[in-house]
Amino acid sequence: MITEKLYDMDSHLSDFEATVLKCERNGGNYAIVLDRTAFFPEGGGQRADTGVIGRAAVTDVQLNCGEIVHYADSPVEIGSVCLCSVDRELRFRRMQNHSGEHLVSGIVHNIYGFDNVGFHMGDDVTVDFSGELTDEDVAKVERLANEAVYKNVKITAEYPDEETLKNLDYRSKLELTENVRIVTIEGYDRCACCAPHVSCTGEIGFIKIIEHSRHRGGTRIRILSGLDAYNDSVIKYDNLRKIAVRLCAKQNEAAQVFEGLFNENSRLRQELARAKKEIVRLKNDSLSGDKNVPVFENELSVPELRELALDSAKTREGCCAFFSGGDGRGYTFAVASRTVPLGEVIKRMRSELNARGGGSDELIQGSANTTEAAIRDFFSEVKE
Repeated sequence: MITEKLYDMDSHLSDFEATVLKCERNGGNYAIVLDRTAFFPEGGGQRADTGVIGRAAVTDVQLNCGEIVHYADSPVEIGSVCLCSVDRELRFRRMQNHSGEHLVSGIVHNIYGFDNVGFHMGDDVTVDFSGELTDEDVAKVERLANEAVYKNVKITAEYPDEETLKNLDYRSKLELTENVRIVTIEGYDRCACCAPHVSCTGEIGFIKIIEHSRHRGGTRIRILSGLDAYNDSVIKYDNLRKIAVRLCAKQNEAAQVFEGLFNENSRLRQELARAKKEIVRLKNDSLSGDKNVPVFENELSVPELRELALDSAKTREGCCAFFSGGDGRGYTFAVASRTVPLGEVIKRMRSELNARGGGSDELIQGSANTTEAAIRDFFSEVKE
């Protein structure tokens, strides 16, 4: 059964009447075929439309064996004429994003000669290009794409005859020979595509490349267009405004002020880490005549604990044990020794201190879910 594709003739059509040709149960849904439809079936990288057929909610539309099948939550009577409605806002947002992608891809191809070799349309549009674009290249593409939006040039879709198609220069990932639908953005792009698009670039509204990175020898970019780009900018502007207020900075200077605070914070953290290490070393020096006395200090990493333990073992006998943490949340530790076989010590720690970890006879490290008192009692009984 051939369904008339209303979306091909008018991409903005959302309300229409259609006769139900088939309605069959399909798992928990119903598969419906109409004589005509404005519902776009998933294809060309664009998701399927949603909406209603009569009172049945359409959640998916697919092209199966040449038939456009609408999957709905309830049945409709075969032969009945139903009022149908496509979710207009969702369709328009997707057309904005898809047309925005065509415009960006056409500009990249025209200026840099790179092909669109990967395309995904979800919450945003992801495009992979066959060559590397610099930061400056991406900024230029975005500016030119938005200039094309302001010019409000026409976007047309047509099925050229075979002879015309042979002589037509257009972008396509596949070798196509018949029933090829060509979407043209005047002066910017010509591409094979089955999906509905806006009628002119002005309807795209705004194009923003929100991210770009190197990818498999080329460039991957993420794009938002139209209403989705607007909503994204509102969220980001609100975040920037709140950050600028907390930084007591102008919004356009927030990044610079933050960078200065970040660098100062990093410097202070390094100074604090050095001071903590010095405090622990002083504690360790005060124990130089004692053996197997553990040292406790908060907020030290395992590498820092290991460094202190190894340094202490150069001058102290017995177990040079360093712990960081607290009762209730557990401790991380590093223990070094020149005189006590630590392989036996870690075995006992696993049993008596609920410890996990390992190492060698000279150095062990890990974590222990126990208390400071239990740790002190344990090391007071360690024998060389």
